[in-house]
Amino acid sequence: MTTRPSEEGTMTTLPAAHDVFHLYDTTLRDGAQQEGLRLTVQDKLRIARLLDELGVGFIEGGWPGANPNDTAFFAAAASGELKLENAKLTAFGSTRRVGGRASSDPLTRALLDAQTEVICLVAKSHDEHVHRALKTDLAENLAMVTDTVKFLTGEGRRVFLDCEHFFDGYRANPGYALAVVKTAADAGAEVVVLCDTNGGMLPAWMGEVVSAAGAVGVDLGIHCHNDTGCAVANTLAAVDAGAMHVQGTMNGHGERTGNADLITVAANLQLKYGWPVMPAANLARATSVSQAVAAITHVAPNARQPYVGQSAFAHKAGLHASAIRVDANLYQHTDPKLVGNDMRMLVSDMAGRANIQIKGDELGFDLSDRDVAARITDVVKQREMDGYSYESADASFELLVRDEIGQLDKQFEVLKWRVLTSDEVSDEGDSEATVKVTVGEQTTARVGEGFGPLNALDKALRSALKKSHPQVEGFELTDYRVRILESAHGTDAITRVLIDTTDGRRRWTTVGVGTNVVEASWEALHDAYQWGLIAR
Repeated sequence: MTTRPSEEGTMTTLPAAHDVFHLYDTTLRDGAQQEGLRLTVQDKLRIARLLDELGVGFIEGGWPGANPNDTAFFAAAASGELKLENAKLTAFGSTRRVGGRASSDPLTRALLDAQTEVICLVAKSHDEHVHRALKTDLAENLAMVTDTVKFLTGEGRRVFLDCEHFFDGYRANPGYALAVVKTAADAGAEVVVLCDTNGGMLPAWMGEVVSAAGAVGVDLGIHCHNDTGCAVANTLAAVDAGAMHVQGTMNGHGERTGNADLITVAANLQLKYGWPVMPAANLARATSVSQAVAAITHVAPNARQPYVGQSAFAHKAGLHASAIRVDANLYQHTDPKLVGNDMRMLVSDMAGRANIQIKGDELGFDLSDRDVAARITDVVKQREMDGYSYESADASFELLVRDEIGQLDKQFEVLKWRVLTSDEVSDEGDSEATVKVTVGEQTTARVGEGFGPLNALDKALRSALKKSHPQVEGFELTDYRVRILESAHGTDAITRVLIDTTDGRRRWTTVGVGTNVVEASWEALHDAYQWGLIAR
């Protein structure tokens, strides 16, 4: 049985019970079952390359023969479109059909056609599922396991077997659940994976069940869903009980509440248990891989995701900031750089002078003068009271700091602006904006038409600036968020707007506040262009 190290990083070798540990990713199969997530063949190829770059051992690509998309993915991989350096591509499928033979079963044949070295089968291990889902008897289910595993291993494939609903099955009929494990092992399965398919387990319940399965004498794996919020904890509890193969998905993608987040599991094993489950340089790519997968799946990153989330090492309280100035690790459980992340100091009405000084250091400003830092702190607190929020608007905060220390080199001055919107929609939009700006000694007025006030203002400002600052043509607004503050005031409420902008290399966020959404949007837009030109 494995043991936890008494101190972070003290255990440097894997448990003596086994000399290999499997990180098995199922994002492309189980993760793709998440509501609203749809992966094309090209999406799957891109994610597989990222997983290989991260350093997982196995990538479950899908179920060939069960749907055309997965079949096409394996065909593309076999044709040379997917070249893996670290991982082995794995095909997923089920045991043969009731009453048939594996050698002539079309879905079993499709697994061979996928041309993968490793195949992962799923089998029923809950007696009620055998009776009610497969509509057969318990002996036939065991025969299906034996026949399919022996046939595939006889064809030269390595076989893993997922025991579906194992934990619920063990509770209902432990003898039969263990019989499935033993049958798979006797037939030649290399690893038998215990699946918490309904996600109902808790960590304290895992040890007894996993230990009982371990007595069969086969390498065990663990596959947990997050329905109790315990998928990662349950996975680690299973590892403590002897599991040597862990399955999970990037960013915890999966059906219902998702699967165990494999990044969190791997980071815990490496940084807390001290097991070298992947090279340190690979783990340092975890944050970038997580973000890249999020971009491909079009599922917004979870800012509070352990280790790799934007907020994972973000600090807001002034008390924390004072301690962090002494030693960053006083309020961090590990070094964020080990997973490719970074510490962030948040600026808000909770900020103290230390927050401002640390944030200034991050942005390249020397705010060691206590009086200067205190003055900026007071300005931030007042503006936060007025509705501004700087904790996620670093670009606006930098403009504020530059202004307070006399380093704000404005690239343009706005003399006036206005925007009109009507219910008539033309090919150019429904809004018209006029912007008058001064750049250097030259004053320019431009009109922009667009769909909505912000689009029209953006076009007008871009047109006014592009002659003197042609780089604005590469500025693109990527996100726009509105929040109504003090909603009890009704239509007279204060409005806050956050805008994300990119120039293709960097991304920055600005904030605006006003008595209406157009006024707030204009301020955020103005700051976005000002910062983009200053920081070029």
